[in-house]
Amino acid sequence: MNEEKKKFVVGLYPRVSTEDQVREGFSLDEQEESMKRLCDYKHYTIYKVYREEGVSAKSMNRPKFQEMLKDMKDGKINKIIVYKLDRLTRSIQDLEIICKMIEQYNCSLESISEELNTETSTGIFFMRMTTILAQLEIERTSERTKFGLAGAIKQGHIPHRAPLGYKHENKMLVPDVLTKDIVVRIFEFYHSGMSYQKISNLFNKEKVLSKENWRDSTIVNILQNEIYKGDFVHGKRTKNPTYYKDVVKPIVSRELWEECQVQKKKNSRSYMRNLTYLFLQKLKCPKCSKILGGKATKKKNGNVYYYYYCSECKSNIKEETIENYIKSFIDDLTEYDSIVNQFFLPMIKQKIESPKEQLEKELKEQKVKDTRLRKAYLDGVISLDDYKAEKIKIDKVIENLELKINDIEISNELQFTPEDILLKRDIDFINNIKYPNKYQEVNTFWKDYTRKEKAELIMRYIDEIQLEKNGNKYKVKFIKFRETICKQISELENNGYLDKKIQIFGNFAGQLRFSNYLPIEQVGKHIMRLRQFYDVRFYEADYYVQDQVFRFDLDENKSTIIRVFPMKDYKKIDSNNKKEIHTYGVLYINKNNELYKMDGDTVFKYIPSECNAVTFSKEPIPIDVKPTNYEEVYNTKETIHEV
Repeated sequence: MNEEKKKFVVGLYPRVSTEDQVREGFSLDEQEESMKRLCDYKHYTIYKVYREEGVSAKSMNRPKFQEMLKDMKDGKINKIIVYKLDRLTRSIQDLEIICKMIEQYNCSLESISEELNTETSTGIFFMRMTTILAQLEIERTSERTKFGLAGAIKQGHIPHRAPLGYKHENKMLVPDVLTKDIVVRIFEFYHSGMSYQKISNLFNKEKVLSKENWRDSTIVNILQNEIYKGDFVHGKRTKNPTYYKDVVKPIVSRELWEECQVQKKKNSRSYMRNLTYLFLQKLKCPKCSKILGGKATKKKNGNVYYYYYCSECKSNIKEETIENYIKSFIDDLTEYDSIVNQFFLPMIKQKIESPKEQLEKELKEQKVKDTRLRKAYLDGVISLDDYKAEKIKIDKVIENLELKINDIEISNELQFTPEDILLKRDIDFINNIKYPNKYQEVNTFWKDYTRKEKAELIMRYIDEIQLEKNGNKYKVKFIKFRETICKQISELENNGYLDKKIQIFGNFAGQLRFSNYLPIEQVGKHIMRLRQFYDVRFYEADYYVQDQVFRFDLDENKSTIIRVFPMKDYKKIDSNNKKEIHTYGVLYINKNNELYKMDGDTVFKYIPSECNAVTFSKEPIPIDVKPTNYEEVYNTKETIHEV
């Protein structure tokens, strides 16, 4: 039947997605008007207009499109008209399906822009060629878009809403000084052993961000988001996501983030246990490297004995064996933690990570925002209820900023430094000698912790304990401490502010506290501060490099060495140990001496003050400087730094 003699009842299919209209500028109304003019010109009868708005042509699963196909199958229309072929489909595969359906139901397709009509074989051919070219253009556009997006992401332009702890500033994703501490707190809580539920419950109790709807799923999403270590994953829910490394400033260290992921996996395998195992997930079988399981036996006397076993190798090791080996290490670490992590480092960290200038800038912006809000209310732009609601939010932000600025000002006044860490450790060392009972009373050691507290300490400090087997007995070969803990200790140690114990091969037997090189001016200040409390003496000793022997002109029965340190930076000037002798400074006290000028309570509650006006001397001289109350400072710190 010729086209002139056939009566066409047509369905008009205008379609537009938001991006189509922006890019190509034709609306649904314009498409429909063009198709109606064609029908009027060719005397087609319009059955229905199937308007498809805001829907992509990536698939045929479109409401109006499916309705049109149903009407075609029911014989209600025998021709489909589109403004442009890509309005119908942009897929070659879908086009083939449509062509077969049109042929099957004695229908035809006509496109206005391309002047295509499937009534002829030539029209079908050109229609297919047009679709192929359209799909090629789509793929090229997609490639260009992905390339541009990759470049933007690498420069810190993240195409998503800013997650908690970040904000968009000049199109860049940057840490938000108002909320980043919340993220840090979540990671540190989880790293220390708290569960998702406990963290969310705590945040609800504290009404963090004025919210009481914190959920464990929220905590999980934050912990597993790569953005917090500075990375970004684009298309995470697709089959082929793209990973971008170091594209934004991280909020937590890469080491802490990775350790939390490891901890997450371990927690999923050790969920809901009635007994507390100190070294669960920390031990591996020395033979097959399988993680050891835990078991316990309860005797008639009520005592519980814990073991770790390998189901493959049928081997067992007593928990007591590992605990006896490790407790001295833990005591050293808990001392480090109490002095460094809980007292000094938060002060230093507060100065570094919360710049006062940035906070003051943010405070100024919030006050300007407050002024504009008030003006908008007075001008009648917003209602009183809207004004009050927004005013509460702004006032809360201003209050938090002022508190942070105040914390920094107090922190700057306290002026705690790494030198204080060295000082406090030496004071504690002497206190333990002079007042051993009092020292045991004010300090907490491994033996004082409950099983749960011990397990939390192991979780916090240790990543893995390697075992080895000699005959039928096991022993600890190596302890792998967590990277975040080791990194902090190493930085202080390498800069001379943390001691380590070494074995002595000279006229003094046993272990000796040793620290790395410090300039003599700093050593002098350190000694003069110690002398506010104790009769600390200074002496220079020779260390014979090749023989690895110290020669001390001291009587070990009368003297106790506090620490030794190199008088020169031998790591730089004699890194290959070619010199015969290295000179070391020695700090010591006489065992029969009493306190220099302070009573027992003072040396546990106070920390020696700076005494820059006093010149260093090798021999003890009276120091008239008032020390700082350690306990009051500590309590102040606890108050002002609690987030």
